[in-house]
Amino acid sequence: MMKARTVLFDKLGGPEVLYLADVEIGEPGPGEVRVRIDAFGINRGEVFLRTGRYYYDAVLPGSRLGTEAAGVVEATGPGVTGYAAGDAVSIVAKPNDDGMSIHGIYADRAIVAAERLIHRPEGMDAVTGAALWVPAFTSYGALVEVGQLGPGDAVVITAASSSVGLAAVQIAAHLGAIPIAVTRTGAKADRLLAAGAAQVIAADDGDVVKQVHALTGDRGARLVFDGVAGPGLPELARAVAPDGMLIVFGSLDGRPTPLPMWWPINVYGYAVFHLFADEERVRRAEDFITDGLRAGALAPVIDRAFDLSEIAEAHRYMESDTQVGKIVVTVQH
Repeated sequence: MMKARTVLFDKLGGPEVLYLADVEIGEPGPGEVRVRIDAFGINRGEVFLRTGRYYYDAVLPGSRLGTEAAGVVEATGPGVTGYAAGDAVSIVAKPNDDGMSIHGIYADRAIVAAERLIHRPEGMDAVTGAALWVPAFTSYGALVEVGQLGPGDAVVITAASSSVGLAAVQIAAHLGAIPIAVTRTGAKADRLLAAGAAQVIAADDGDVVKQVHALTGDRGARLVFDGVAGPGLPELARAVAPDGMLIVFGSLDGRPTPLPMWWPINVYGYAVFHLFADEERVRRAEDFITDGLRAGALAPVIDRAFDLSEIAEAHRYMESDTQVGKIVVTVQH
């Protein structure tokens, strides 16, 4: 029986609860593939699941983690078409997935549903393939499919140094919009400007809403893309222009979030599964992202790579909030 070196945890807690174990995975069943994983991305949601802050509970003991990775197909199960052994692929989460606690892909091999796969473009390495799709899909779906962002539109992006925030900055700039990046301090400003931000606002420097209005001729931004939420959301909503849109995609704050009442604005709670629920939206997203890659307008920002054996250190680094861009774990075979 084939085994996979897999990251597990048996109780909620800090990074120290994570450990590696050999887990039997067998052969892929109908509609499944076995992938040799060469790299996987670290996301804030995995920290939340490990600490009990996620929107569903971890299945303990033996909970898994992980939703995005890249590797090579090793075997396919009955009924799988479009993929064959040797294909370079990326893995992403999809709406009908039972959740990463059961199907997590922090491992050197994993069996996944074939519908979770994306063919990696020729020449794309595993680290890029593990870091690209989830942030880009999330940002594209929110800004383009929902927000209908266009040239000249001002868009405020909070948590801008995160992988999703940076993808949003790049996508907004690619569309000809005006990305205004919000970060906690000015320490990351130069890197955000290099990524394509038109302006950077450091929250510690003062009133974010006041700064947004100063940058937009006192009108406010047509779109605010927020990954923080929490009690400060009603105040952030004041940065939205009349008839504009506030899209909330994350909850880094962790506290309850009151509904903003500064009408007339549109408030939209967004998750990437909105995109995956429609095949035509996914096709448009893949085309947009691939075209952006070719044009050099889109590229994942990799902050740091860890080895699989350093998984606890990778999570500890994520919790330090010092990174700019994606944290990736590589797997040696």
